[in-house]
Amino acid sequence: MEEQKQKKQIITISGRPGSGKSTAAKAVTEILGFEHFSSGDLFRNLGRERGVELLRANMSPKDSDVLDRLVDARLREIGQTQDRKVIDSRTAWHWIPGSFKVFLDLNLELAAKRILNETSEARNTSEDVHDDPSEYARILKRRLDSESERYKAKYNIDPYDLANYDLVIDTSQNSAPQVVEQIIAGFKDWLKN
Repeated sequence: MEEQKQKKQIITISGRPGSGKSTAAKAVTEILGFEHFSSGDLFRNLGRERGVELLRANMSPKDSDVLDRLVDARLREIGQTQDRKVIDSRTAWHWIPGSFKVFLDLNLELAAKRILNETSEARNTSEDVHDDPSEYARILKRRLDSESERYKAKYNIDPYDLANYDLVIDTSQNSAPQVVEQIIAGFKDWLKN
């Protein structure tokens, strides 16, 4: 009798800016004893190495193309060769279809306020962070629209279509510990099925 192939234990966490993707991914990683990977960190680091700011890269197909290909290749490699990973990424759910796919949702006005409240962290990124929450929300909206167009044109996917995910959590209605608890509970249920 053949043994049933065991699912890879990979959790992909996507979501809107400021929704707590990185915070949740790091906490879930620690609790489960998995490894963490952030495609956003890789994208920013690759951009810095090439002298490209995050906002410009997201808005410019020329700037984003090389960075996207490098990040996408890394995500595909992880999905094929690794296990016990938690990945925060807008597109990992697409590149690793056998993963437990989570989306963290958040209204952009609240996202802008959250990001601005984390001033020191926000200022250390290569992203253009505006001091006015309403203006910054508009910048975030342009960024998301640009990303959506880019992903639609390149891959024919919409990372903001909630039907792509196994679990969707509104982080305006849940504290960080509640989000982590829901992800772990959902993941354990997913493993059983």
